[in-house]
Amino acid sequence: MKESEENRIWNNYIRSRTELYKKLMPSNVSGSMISEANWVIRSRYSSGDQIGINVTKGDICYLDYGQTYLNEAGFQHFGLVVTVFEKKALIIPMTSNRITYEKAYDPVERPDGRKHLMRLGQIRGMNKPSVLFLNDARFINTARIIDVKSHISPRSKTFHDVQERLKEIMF
Repeated sequence: MKESEENRIWNNYIRSRTELYKKLMPSNVSGSMISEANWVIRSRYSSGDQIGINVTKGDICYLDYGQTYLNEAGFQHFGLVVTVFEKKALIIPMTSNRITYEKAYDPVERPDGRKHLMRLGQIRGMNKPSVLFLNDARFINTARIIDVKSHISPRSKTFHDVQERLKEIMF
């Protein structure tokens, strides 16, 4: 019996994905597989509103950035919502990695620090001090957002400082 074209394409895809996952660094396999599963489920939605995820400026969210190239934020991480516009959110990825936090620029504690990294400190609702990757800011479909974990008031000095630092590296 001849294999249908659709089955042949599907089987080729499964073989190629299996080979790809064998080649990935072990530390990336689970994040990549979770991202792929999230994409299968969420890619059909035009925004998070369709799945009950409503975000506003200042929210700190856990989200899936998806597949990455080197030096990009990817897979599942936290991010700060800078603005929401036309079903998309401008997100700045963040981490609580201690080494990254220590490398980040701070005008008082680390004036020689890396300017694309911005220390936020300990944000209420988060477990550890956090740092933003300003150079990884991007607009995303809000369906990538898994959960809202915390919030920084857009009227706060912290949020204003984030906006100013983002402008500095963008312009």
